[in-house]
Amino acid sequence: MHIQDSHWPSASAIASGGAAAGGNGRGPGEGSRTTPLRVDAQRNLEHVLRAAREVFGELGYGAPMEDVARRARVGVGTVYRRFPSKDVLVRRIAEEETSRLTDQARAALGQEDEPWSALSRFLRTSVASGAGRLLPPHVLRVGVAEDGAEQDEARVPQQRSQLTPELRLVEQRSAPEEESVAAAADDAGAAALLEVVGRLVERARAAGELRGDVTVADVLLVIATAAPSLPDAAQQAAASARLLDILLEGLRSRPA
Repeated sequence: MHIQDSHWPSASAIASGGAAAGGNGRGPGEGSRTTPLRVDAQRNLEHVLRAAREVFGELGYGAPMEDVARRARVGVGTVYRRFPSKDVLVRRIAEEETSRLTDQARAALGQEDEPWSALSRFLRTSVASGAGRLLPPHVLRVGVAEDGAEQDEARVPQQRSQLTPELRLVEQRSAPEEESVAAAADDAGAAALLEVVGRLVERARAAGELRGDVTVADVLLVIATAAPSLPDAAQQAAASARLLDILLEGLRSRPA
């Protein structure tokens, strides 16, 4: 099912409303008895969101709601009381992870004077957080130039109409699910992420420290690629750090 921005409230507003209601069915005269249920509802919401991040990060946004409920150790009905459809839960997670990446990029811009240090800090922080595994698929699309075609350095992920054919770093899933996740990438949050990462890229390129052909799309691909999902946390951290070191070397410009 598609999410229509003009008719849907935000995912957080829907979830908060469901949590506040608590699904307890008690009357207004029982206010003192509803407080523990509201605490339980908030706790369940946090469990569901944490489980959704883990499940979608491991299996992709095509994972069923039953897997989220199982990981959260709640009934699937509890998940649907907080999020009336999977589309709403997907949007909530995509919005949160996109916002987190944007904040990390802004922090790197504000706290690092050297352009390369700012870009590499953003990449290391983002990869360590695992946010790359939860980026909406539309943000992870890159163009493959036709034979003999000149690459356009200004290309960024939102310019999808110009990028054909497309490479997607997400597993194949049904069209409705993919389209619902794609809708989350077209909001103001995704635009803010692309804008601030673009500033990091332009600064590093202008300083001669970033390869001239590297685009915003390439940087986001690095974040997604360098965030593998491994069962052992220590192995995952070590693998991510090593892979990112290799990818950073590939991004740097080299003297002619």
